[in-house]
Amino acid sequence: MMADPILEVSGLSVRYGKVEALHNGKLQVAAGQIVSVIGPNGAGKSTLLNAIMGALPQTGHAKGVVRYLGDDVAALAVERRVSRGMCLVPEKRELFSTMTVEDNLVLGAYRRKRAGERNFLDQLDHVFDLFPRLKERRKQAAGTLSGGERQMLAVGRALMGKPRLLMLDEPSLGLAPLIVKEIFHIVSALKQTGVATLLIEQNARAALQISDYGYVLETGEFALEGKADALQHNRQVIDTYLGLAKKAG
Repeated sequence: MMADPILEVSGLSVRYGKVEALHNGKLQVAAGQIVSVIGPNGAGKSTLLNAIMGALPQTGHAKGVVRYLGDDVAALAVERRVSRGMCLVPEKRELFSTMTVEDNLVLGAYRRKRAGERNFLDQLDHVFDLFPRLKERRKQAAGTLSGGERQMLAVGRALMGKPRLLMLDEPSLGLAPLIVKEIFHIVSALKQTGVATLLIEQNARAALQISDYGYVLETGEFALEGKADALQHNRQVIDTYLGLAKKAG
């Protein structure tokens, strides 16, 4: 699919006890590329992300190859993966509600500070440029933000760590259409920075519109894959995920 992927997953399977939640997952993401994984609720999308990040619950067991920057990281702890530039923005966003917006962002750069980087806050102005509302609310407690602003803060906090691979779990969940459009516009703009983005979404239309490549995950298995614009015109994807069956036929 591409040369020198930042992330390359193959034969990835996840079990919770006797239940297989993901079977033989295989995908790639390159620098400056947005790859989306679409599918219904319960298809295994979040399980896929957590397995890549090494963040499965104790009841989950993963096997397979997760290759990042050419190295198999499947045996590495979450902290080691984060230190190497992998970053996951979870569905629940997990902000520090009583802390200010700015302090939440500064925490996103903690790994870089601990690594001894003098300019560990060098992404702050960039984040404020991407999200002007965060700059306006920099002294507000994160818990007072709207849902859209909280999502912006979660993405902004992730960017403070200068990730090479950014994974987003359902960033549009629970947000109004105009806010979804704004969030996805910003995610699309990140391509210019060279970051590789893996996007997990139920909102198939919005995800495919900004993606280069896409995968369809159904009941733990990849049912389809291809260039995002081709998937948008695929009859099966249209009928099942895009809600355009009547209009298209």
